Amino acid sequence: MLTIRPRSVPAQLENALLSAGFSALHARLYAARGIAHPQELEHELKHLLPFSQLKNAAEMGARLADAIAAGQRMLIVGDYDCDGATATALGMKGLAAFGAVVDFIVPNRFEYGYGLTPEIVALAAERQPNIIITVDNGIASHAGVEAARALGIEVLITDHHLPADTLPNALIVNPNQPECAFPSKNLAGVGVMFYVLMALRAELRSRGAFAGKTEPNLAQWLDIVALGTVADVVKLDANNRILVEQGLKRMRAGRAAPGIMALFSAAGRFHARASCFDLGFALGPRLNAAGRLDDMSFGINTLLAASEEAALPLARELDQLNRARRDIEHGMRAEAELALASVAVDDSFSIALYNPDWHQGVVGIVASRMKDRFHRPTIVFANGNGDEIKGSGRSIPGLHLRDALDLVSKRHPHLIRKFGGHAMAAGLSLNVRDFAEFKAAFESVCRELLNEGDLSRIIETDGELPPEAFVLATAEGLESQVWGQGFPAPLFQGQFRVLEQRIVGEKHSKLKLATKSGIAVEAMQFNYCEPIPKDITAVYKINVNEFRGERMLQLQLEFSRPFNPQDDISL
Repeated sequence: MLTIRPRSVPAQLENALLSAGFSALHARLYAARGIAHPQELEHELKHLLPFSQLKNAAEMGARLADAIAAGQRMLIVGDYDCDGATATALGMKGLAAFGAVVDFIVPNRFEYGYGLTPEIVALAAERQPNIIITVDNGIASHAGVEAARALGIEVLITDHHLPADTLPNALIVNPNQPECAFPSKNLAGVGVMFYVLMALRAELRSRGAFAGKTEPNLAQWLDIVALGTVADVVKLDANNRILVEQGLKRMRAGRAAPGIMALFSAAGRFHARASCFDLGFALGPRLNAAGRLDDMSFGINTLLAASEEAALPLARELDQLNRARRDIEHGMRAEAELALASVAVDDSFSIALYNPDWHQGVVGIVASRMKDRFHRPTIVFANGNGDEIKGSGRSIPGLHLRDALDLVSKRHPHLIRKFGGHAMAAGLSLNVRDFAEFKAAFESVCRELLNEGDLSRIIETDGELPPEAFVLATAEGLESQVWGQGFPAPLFQGQFRVLEQRIVGEKHSKLKLATKSGIAVEAMQFNYCEPIPKDITAVYKINVNEFRGERMLQLQLEFSRPFNPQDDISL
């Protein structure tokens, strides 16, 4: 069951925005996303939340300042996804600019798994650091912190993942740790690292460290912050929107890091019109491909490259890795769909799949695709080391995935070896012999926490686009804004007559449509090549299409069906 429904638009918010001078279209869009005051859409850095509200940020800034003064060696332990890579690169650039002696390592997911494990500490100890700094991990690394302490290595944790009932014995900066009053709980790992650098700069400033010289400008690294924030699909609340908008401005002005400029080039995207779509669907996947199929240090070195000339060969290699990742993913998806063909998915509240031939680095993407198709919490497993299998899960609204795994773990203490994550995404490991039991336990918990209504996919739209808005300027204006998780890009619905249709690229439908008011407009429906009826109801985005230097309006159809005047929004 698929239901299309218009977003709720609070009249009070809409009227306030109209009174402030917003157009009717923009007032409706922003009010539907909870914007109560124009200032919430002002993305100047002066509106950033202060680091003083982030628990332990000032203390960590002071500790790092002491370490810099003493010449202590720091080693960043990163994570192998885009957020971890950008957080590592940011830490390397920022700490070095403040005078730190700093290096990094990032665990190879296939050998060491996730986080600061004792094995990673042993590897780190070979570099003889005085301090280990975790980025985008560490909040669950009790054993790793103790292993480091036993070797006389101090650990500083910067993370954003949800904590367990107990915390590691270390100085921690994480907006989601207990008693942290920071209003934005949605910082990505790279955002947390940015705030630590803010605190460090303030501490060094108070000590007179910049007397007679120019202090580093943290804004120069906001392009890296923006990439990690969007790619990690954290909620784009007001604070994150500031970080992302400022980073996009640097990209559009050609002042991004050489590695990011090279990634734009390798992806065939234009930095001058950088958008959240570029970060989430072009640059992010290419950077992630290094961690999924190879070694994320390759991606980090791309971000750290001193020149675009040096970065471009690395970015092209990342592009090739991403192509290989897509090929692997397509094969796994086909096998997953075949496995589900004999399963009554409609009778289930969850999906759990395991295949010993699947690639560990791609299970998260396949889980996401299966979740989107069947609208069920989905976990996909592949072989890890020895008898271990590793799973990556994605959830739907209504089920907090990490909490669901926690409930499974409490009821069946022998099942899950380790787990962690967020409301919508999580990872875990099991013994291969326990897969069937876990699958049943996870299904039981999902049945308890979800109801039948939760299993119905709902598409929320912003209603119909007025006739005067079917112009290129509308698409350009919307495209330049910050949209993403928790602040979704505008999605409209309407009735159209299909004037022309043809298949392009063997699997996409290119259309020419007419609106109810008779306006002709180009459209695409990707990954759909079935005949489309003459009159349709469609859900769509309004985009800019550039071809051979010409920019034109194009609708991107997310869904279409034969028009039925009796059936308005329920499908």
